[in-house]
Amino acid sequence: MSSQDDTENNAPATARAASVPVGVSVITERVKLLPDSPGVYRMYDVNGDVLYVGKARSLKKRVSNYAKIGGHTNRIARMISATASMEFITTATETDALLLEANLIKRLKPRYNVLLRDDKTFPHILLTGDHDFPQVLKHRGARSRKGDYFGPFASAGAVNATLNALQKAFLLRSCTDSVFESRTRPCLLFQIKRCSAPCTGEIGKEGYAELMSEARAFLRGKSRKTQRALVEAMETAANDLDYERAAIYRDRIRALTQIQQHQGINPRTIHEADLFAAFQEGGQTCIQVFFFRAGQNWGNRAYFPRHDKDMDIGDVLDAFLAQFYEDRFPPRLVVLSHEIPGKALLAEALSIRAERKVAIGVPARGEKKELVAHAMTNAREALGRRLAESSSQRKLLEGVAEIFGLDAAPERIEVYDNSHIQGSKPVGGMIVSGPEGFMKSQYRKFNIKTAGIAGDTDPETKNNNDIAMMREVLTRRFSRLLKEDDEATPNSERESNWPDIILIDGGAGQYNVAMEVLADLGIDSVLVVGVAKGPERDAGRERFFVAGKAPFMLEPRNPVLYYLQRLRDEAHRYAIGTHRARRSKAITANPLDEIAGIGPGRKRALLKHFGSARSVARAGLADLMAVEGISEKIARLVYDHFHGIAESLPSPLNK
Repeated sequence: MSSQDDTENNAPATARAASVPVGVSVITERVKLLPDSPGVYRMYDVNGDVLYVGKARSLKKRVSNYAKIGGHTNRIARMISATASMEFITTATETDALLLEANLIKRLKPRYNVLLRDDKTFPHILLTGDHDFPQVLKHRGARSRKGDYFGPFASAGAVNATLNALQKAFLLRSCTDSVFESRTRPCLLFQIKRCSAPCTGEIGKEGYAELMSEARAFLRGKSRKTQRALVEAMETAANDLDYERAAIYRDRIRALTQIQQHQGINPRTIHEADLFAAFQEGGQTCIQVFFFRAGQNWGNRAYFPRHDKDMDIGDVLDAFLAQFYEDRFPPRLVVLSHEIPGKALLAEALSIRAERKVAIGVPARGEKKELVAHAMTNAREALGRRLAESSSQRKLLEGVAEIFGLDAAPERIEVYDNSHIQGSKPVGGMIVSGPEGFMKSQYRKFNIKTAGIAGDTDPETKNNNDIAMMREVLTRRFSRLLKEDDEATPNSERESNWPDIILIDGGAGQYNVAMEVLADLGIDSVLVVGVAKGPERDAGRERFFVAGKAPFMLEPRNPVLYYLQRLRDEAHRYAIGTHRARRSKAITANPLDEIAGIGPGRKRALLKHFGSARSVARAGLADLMAVEGISEKIARLVYDHFHGIAESLPSPLNK
């Protein structure tokens, strides 16, 4: 493909704003130079911000429509009047233009395009194919690991529930390969009948392969056939008076039945499809997406794409679908609630991506029509809830602005909290909230690096530690924001992440250090609010610290107070959860993993011989050499590793 760029885009934004013309005249000049071929065009305002990204079968004909005076919707008219420059990319086919357009919209987030704001990848179930005893696990992202992928599922919760039932029904291992190699006796999952324990030889390779085959058949929609086979096996075991084996089959049958009951609506006429139902009200659109795989309902998710209020529902759905499948693998059938103008082009693009035919249609009768009606009901109810919540949220934010003296309701509030146990494994947490509630994709964690905090167990220094942690977190956060601003270009692809308010969980000490950090960085455009717990940590008696005011309290039943408490509690929950995850990871770490040259096989041999990593650390050089598969060189490596740190290891290792 080739590109045609306007040289004035390299000029400073302030100069362009004063001298560059905008509107129809700008577009008319560009039309004269355009080819009659497929491509993608971008419109920019005087500041170099992207207004719109569009595709065309013929760039010349499509862009010439914008040069006409009159006949445009209010949205298009506003866009044309703000256009100061354009860029063009020609493509080989219109299908290529569609795919490129979707990619650019997701990256540039233009003001006048329909935007899919939640582009998080959907989770899948992966049955690995790179091990003699495959693992079953939840997977997101690129399919780089060998194995069988099943999905998508609408949420992590749906995957976790299915994985839980799969473990009960098929006794598949969920542990990592390194844990598998180091096991010397069955783990708890074997004891509670959720794993067949291939790690310690409780089941052979052939027997485990049979369990995997049954699991694959179930996930491919052959659950009834699998269940009938289990019933026959249970009856055979009972006739042979092997009641223990019969009970195992009975429990697996119950687990399968539980999965089937929790699948919800399982269609008879759809084996593999995505269903999209759109509903509009109040200038907003909700699109409900249902996933059907292997004849089963694998969940649904609601999307609320951003778009101009006067856009037709078919146009919104059309733009949404192109972005939705920009980085997702399409099924064989896509079912829609409304006709879309680009149906044929989208079907061609999805077929090329899938390397097989992908059909797109709007059902007129039968079960598919009933499923669309069901999805439409879900979309209508979800949009109703969102409109009600948005109204309530906006009132709360207006209340926040009034209390803290802001000119307008804040669009982004960042809340900071720290967590540690006497200085151990300290972490900082940042949560973000805005007009649409908590923005969990914007949450951030900070592993504290300041010397003297980690490992400090003196209770008298706890407050100083907390203040030092807050200083580090805020310094790192706002230094990064300043750096991103310095690196930004006039056509920056990055959204602004500057907060209107930062809420600090802590008293005067934490508040003062936040003010010092922002002052040192030269930042005076962000309001800092400190919130200290009331006497005896009573909720409702919090004191607030704001520059220019004496510390104050809010009325106990003030809705804004409840909202601020909820923000603080969410930050506290996130910081504690992050700290616990870090602490758990440290607890389960094996010292043998730190020794270069000790792989899973040698680690398993050492653990089998000595029983634990602590015993390995206490072993002498001759004892290490006595282990099968451990040479003198490796034994020396292990001995030197532990000998070098022996004085720092806890009792009884030092004895």
